[in-house]
Amino acid sequence: MIEQLFGSKTRVKLLQLFYSNPNRSFYVREITRKIDEQINSVRRELSNLLSIGIIVSENTNNRLYYEVNQKYEYFQPLQEIFGGGITKTISKKTDDDSSTDVAVESDLKSVGHIDLAVYTGQFTRDNSVGVDFLIVGEVNPNALKKYIDELEAKENKSIKYAVMSLADFQYRQQIHDRFAVSIANAKKQVLVDTHNLLEN
Repeated sequence: MIEQLFGSKTRVKLLQLFYSNPNRSFYVREITRKIDEQINSVRRELSNLLSIGIIVSENTNNRLYYEVNQKYEYFQPLQEIFGGGITKTISKKTDDDSSTDVAVESDLKSVGHIDLAVYTGQFTRDNSVGVDFLIVGEVNPNALKKYIDELEAKENKSIKYAVMSLADFQYRQQIHDRFAVSIANAKKQVLVDTHNLLEN
């Protein structure tokens, strides 16, 4: 039914991808893999979404990246429809706030007790932090290795990650440690933040 309302299955899949992953950037071939649609229909729908202003594009290293436009007039209602109430996001540009990604959170539960999980780096094309994925909490090293291996296979990229305890991260925040400050200022997608560690 939602395809009829929004015109095409590809468009709906694109909207779900972008609104479920605010602050994340994707290039065309990556998008076609993730939504399993033909490249020509993906290009056509990306062009439509760009012309409306729902997404924005940027050329980096001779590759065109697309991400959701959080300044779009109807960003909030569209995220409620297509993001499925997914992810709390905090970026340099916005203080947008919605509920946590239940699917990702349940996957991370297999790793251990997670207090904070953040995508940044190559996920958001912000290399100021030096990592792509930060996990704060008490984790099982073997379960984490399995989770990272699966994530790398799914994303088709090598992922640099950092793990630390809640006490360590909070101490770093208190002393304004360079890494904690860079995480606070980075463009990021927050998957889990049970103690509101990144609230401004």
